[in-house]
Amino acid sequence: MRNLRSQSTRSLGRTRLALLGLFALNGLMFSSWLARIPAVRDALELSASQLGVVLLAGSVGALATATVSGVIVTRFGGRVSLLLSTVGFAAAYVLIGLGPTLGSVPLLAAGIFLNGVSFAVGNVPLNVETAAVERRMGRTVLPQFHAAFSVGAVLGSLIGALASSLAVPVLAHFLVTAAVGTAWRLASLRDAVLEPAPVRVIAAEALPAAGHADQPSGPPARRRALGSALDAWREPRTLLIGVVIMAAALSEGSANDWLALAVVDGFDRTEAVGATVFGLFVGAMTAVRLLGTRLIDRVGRVRALRVSGCVSLAGLLLFGFAPTFEIAVIGVAAWGFGAALAVPLGIAAASDDPMLAAGRVAVVSAFSSVASIAAPPLLGLAADSMGARRALTLIAVAMVVSVALSRRVAPLASSEAAPGVREEAPTTGTPDQAPSTAAHGPDAPDVPGQPGQPQDPQADLLPVTAR
Repeated sequence: MRNLRSQSTRSLGRTRLALLGLFALNGLMFSSWLARIPAVRDALELSASQLGVVLLAGSVGALATATVSGVIVTRFGGRVSLLLSTVGFAAAYVLIGLGPTLGSVPLLAAGIFLNGVSFAVGNVPLNVETAAVERRMGRTVLPQFHAAFSVGAVLGSLIGALASSLAVPVLAHFLVTAAVGTAWRLASLRDAVLEPAPVRVIAAEALPAAGHADQPSGPPARRRALGSALDAWREPRTLLIGVVIMAAALSEGSANDWLALAVVDGFDRTEAVGATVFGLFVGAMTAVRLLGTRLIDRVGRVRALRVSGCVSLAGLLLFGFAPTFEIAVIGVAAWGFGAALAVPLGIAAASDDPMLAAGRVAVVSAFSSVASIAAPPLLGLAADSMGARRALTLIAVAMVVSVALSRRVAPLASSEAAPGVREEAPTTGTPDQAPSTAAHGPDAPDVPGQPGQPQDPQADLLPVTAR
């Protein structure tokens, strides 16, 4: 038994490292591509509005795929989904490199669209698996994976800047990116997904009587999981968590798109200063994602979301209305500190029930895609009339809504997570090893006999899917 537990612990450690690497890789590839946008624009002689329309293709692809990505993960499993996204990313970056090289805007748009699709297909299993790692460890670690994305983004920006300064052709840059990304992902597939979970089945009293004409003929757990992947769109809690994540994506995405420009135009500073201030925002987010996990464990998800939302809101308003540049910089730091935890908290809340996690994560990811589609053009229109710095303050409305909905990220009690189902103990454990609740922290639900405590490494609570 001790050997089995030791092996499970080592497997959990390998999975955590593999997932951290994949999050970092996503950030690296994403920012490396964004860093070469000026070269792509110049090669195709695109205007700002034309470039904006082409870039929307990625968000449209992500949104279109997010609606079915949960079904893909539930039906075929995390490894298959990650493999599909690996192939998609490789093809996407080849097309993105070929578009400007051949002078073809349609090729570029196709590559950007496929990039968005691949991100959506891979994003759901990555978040589902990281939430499972967090449950298995019994403490908050999910924000650290999002911090790895931020670290990768910084590294990717540096790589893109270096490639640009060395006049590396866009095609060569993206071919290398595709090759490295494909090799990295394929090497991580084995460890990125945990082993199958204990079977969660519909309780006997919830099934039709034996011999009934409409009695299910396949595995109850699989049928229920497949149906839930789409049923999640009708769950009020999941939809409201999606609103929380949409507000967070709007806050972070708006800073990505407009913060540097707002500094340049609003305070008459150089482009380098604007980039530095944006770097401060990213650095603040990364620091909180790395160090804020203990805060979540100490005060709970709900209070952490409320506090971070208020800090982010105060920082944004301070930046938007600061009379001096120095005060505005303080506001940017607070904005970044507060914006760091909302997405990880929302993902964790959507993953409370491991059997339904894939469908729910797909839903909240779709809300994030909506924010990425709507924010750039709407803020652009506002910036034309009131300036980029003042326009950014409009997203304060979304932040207020996020704080108002913070209670929705509270962990679910077992009875709420999966009505009418029961969870069977792992076959490799001993009879007295009952599964423990996934929730922990001050706002954990009060479930008799299941205090919020670290789980036994043998108790795998991942969905029952084809791995």
